[in-house]
Amino acid sequence: MIKSIITTAAITANILFINAQNNSPLLVKTKKESGIEITQKDSLFGIQFQFRMQNRAGYLSKSEEDLTPHEMEFRVRRLRMRMKGFVANPKLTYYIQLSFSRGDMDWEDPNASKYNTSPNIVRDAMIYYEPNNSLKLGFGQTKLPGNRQRVISSGNLQFADRSIVNATYTLDRDFGFFGSYDKEYFSLKGALTSGEGRNSTKSDKGLNYTGRIELLPFGRFTKGNEECEGDLVREQNHKLVIAASINHNENVVRQSGTLGNDLYADADMKNLHLDLMYKYKGFAFYQEYCSRISNNGITVDPKDKSKIRSIYSGYGSLTQMSYLFKNNVELAVRYANITPDKKLYLNEIFTSINEKKIEQYHLGISKYIYGHRVKVQGNLLYHITHDLKNLNSTKQIGAIFQIELGI
Repeated sequence: MIKSIITTAAITANILFINAQNNSPLLVKTKKESGIEITQKDSLFGIQFQFRMQNRAGYLSKSEEDLTPHEMEFRVRRLRMRMKGFVANPKLTYYIQLSFSRGDMDWEDPNASKYNTSPNIVRDAMIYYEPNNSLKLGFGQTKLPGNRQRVISSGNLQFADRSIVNATYTLDRDFGFFGSYDKEYFSLKGALTSGEGRNSTKSDKGLNYTGRIELLPFGRFTKGNEECEGDLVREQNHKLVIAASINHNENVVRQSGTLGNDLYADADMKNLHLDLMYKYKGFAFYQEYCSRISNNGITVDPKDKSKIRSIYSGYGSLTQMSYLFKNNVELAVRYANITPDKKLYLNEIFTSINEKKIEQYHLGISKYIYGHRVKVQGNLLYHITHDLKNLNSTKQIGAIFQIELGI
């Protein structure tokens, strides 16, 4: 891992040095929030290189009354390298993203080994053909067109991490065919993929079908502002996007379809995502609803009937609001909740199952030093776990401090 980082940095430095020579065949430039761009003068290839890191300290109490630590987090949450560009023809493009921090690679998960047995360094590896400005066709591994918060890069979030709604119901990444068609007032996106998630070692006969539609009644956001949380652009006109995604994953082998532990039997899964984003003059509002159903959500180990793994079917909602002051300090609030289906906590056959309802309240403050590329974030968290079976709840208090730096 360290060798890969050093090698990449060395290659980049060497290219910059070569470019300084008068007879260099390469053009090198930097672009705000887009890293280093290198283009061959005869336009046979182009590459844009970026990196980013998130260094984090976190705390979660045992309870609302007992503030001694239940969990502490001190780590490099993310370390990513990203490259994109074109080869031979500007219409033939590529996108690559690699992760290097241990916590960002699903390093060791012995209960998710049927289709994924190694650290997941490769996050995105896509080849695209873009015949015009509207149509984009892709083949490879990347994010499925699901809920907007998941599609937004983790480097463009206004809190230290995505919500519990996304963590539970995300479609995440998968390998297959992707397509999008974008116009001023709408977008259509779709994917036909394997269903086993990123870096799977094999695929079964069941496929994963995803479709999404986005409506923009006031036209496109400024400079791709719909791809970021918060309104750092300070939209001078009202901007709104309303979207819906539908997903059907056949023969899923993991608890969340593309993520999670191995199930003891195959199941089919359906997901529905609805979301809305509004921005105007530094104010931002985001609303999201996600739900999941499954035809066989409870699976039993045939070798040990006491072992059960279930799909978290149910629903969740998320609300976020924020305001960016003129000094680039942003205040943001979030409320998120997830609720399991009744069969996952009151089941007469599988009495040991007891999935929880969870609520979270967040207060966030961010200082944007260089947009989302360099920022300091602090979050306060109030976490409530509801045991719907035994009719009790646990309340915890948490905090996160994070610095993000990248190019």
